[in-house]
Amino acid sequence: MLRHPFPLNKGLFVTTDSTAQTVFFPDLISKPVVAAFDQAHSSSHGGALLLKAIDEQLGLSEQLAECLRDGRQAGKVRHGLSELVQQRLFAIALGYPDGNDSNELADDPIHKMLVGRSPVLGERLASQSTVSRFENAPGRVELYQLVETIADVVLDRHRRRLGRRAKVVSLDFDPTVDPTHGQQAFSFYHGHYRTHCFLPLVGTIQFNRESKQRILCSVLRPGDSRAALGLLPLLERLLPKVRSAFPKARIRIRLDGGFGTPEVLDFLDELAGVEYVVGLANWAPLKKRAKKAQAEAKRAHRRTGRTTQVFGETEYQTKTTWPHPRRVIYKAEMVDYPGRDPRPNLRFVVTNMNRTPKGVYTWYCQRGDSENRIKELKGGLAMDRTSCSSFLANQFRVQLTVAAYVLLQELAQQARHTKYRDAQVTRLREKLLKLPAWVEESVRRVVVHLPASWLGESDWHRVAVAVGAAPG
Repeated sequence: MLRHPFPLNKGLFVTTDSTAQTVFFPDLISKPVVAAFDQAHSSSHGGALLLKAIDEQLGLSEQLAECLRDGRQAGKVRHGLSELVQQRLFAIALGYPDGNDSNELADDPIHKMLVGRSPVLGERLASQSTVSRFENAPGRVELYQLVETIADVVLDRHRRRLGRRAKVVSLDFDPTVDPTHGQQAFSFYHGHYRTHCFLPLVGTIQFNRESKQRILCSVLRPGDSRAALGLLPLLERLLPKVRSAFPKARIRIRLDGGFGTPEVLDFLDELAGVEYVVGLANWAPLKKRAKKAQAEAKRAHRRTGRTTQVFGETEYQTKTTWPHPRRVIYKAEMVDYPGRDPRPNLRFVVTNMNRTPKGVYTWYCQRGDSENRIKELKGGLAMDRTSCSSFLANQFRVQLTVAAYVLLQELAQQARHTKYRDAQVTRLREKLLKLPAWVEESVRRVVVHLPASWLGESDWHRVAVAVGAAPG
């Protein structure tokens, strides 16, 4: 029976008579209510079994662990590399991007199961200090291998999913800002973003006319990097992999104006069987060639009072930097916003695609979905939590975050026949992974008890079967 340390009239009290934290609400309903944190072997992440099943199907964590070299003394190792990779991978996917979270999750029975340990009898997981040493251990070569391994896993998964049905494979690359607030190595002030930062480069892949793009890779770069820095070495590694996975597919590349350098364009021109569209700045010679189209757009706007667009094309060659003429597409537009004065909007792209100007530019604009993937990486998985002082440690964190995103995108793919088919990372986590669970373990089996009153039971069951569970 609870001993009351003071008289109870209204409100609540907290007792510390035992190690279990307890609160007492005397008048919430007709009877007093006691809330006690006393359920042993319980977790808030019962749904994470889905992620474990997906990881087993993809072999992702196992392949990532094979990229790493273990320099520790074998006799003193309590947490193997595979366990450490899985511990950080699943923690990030479940919304715990900091290594500091490891201490609080070390006794969680579901997290123990995720790394292959006994949920009840298994030892604690790695502490924050062990995780910190783990994140600071990989070298440059290992990190290169991690980037390639993640891309291999993604390409192999969709090769098996689509096979010969993959007619068009589109690659998008975008820089994004990662503000820094400490003394991280290679964090520099960037004049455009007006902050000290890193500039990660994010690559996504799209198949046929699918609306959603898939993460393919991401590379952390110093804060003073040009937009195109690192793109060409990345393409040299990735394009042979894409061709090998989809030998009959047409490969296309979309890049924004920051990548429109002579080096990038020359590289793309030399690629056999690759189509590209790259944004260009509003250079004065190009603006002159689009002058008639802009005037036509203005006349059309005066007639209709609505936003109007006129597309056109021209052959253009710079005086010194382009070795030959290239096809330039332009869009002359008069933008009409309610309550604002109409304004012109002139855009240019350079391409080798054999489509109409409108068709080329319309396809180019579809690259906007890659921005949504970056938002998920940063907002849903905290890819920008690059707070280590070592640049290589921060690079490793980025790779772990990308790998976690691969698991969550596969979860969304397996949930395509449920109401979560278009859900983003945070909603998937909230509705499919964050489930209260009580774990029982016997000699023969482990039972994970989930709430019987949960509204999403049928959808969760459907996804579980899709990732390999046997219906019972």
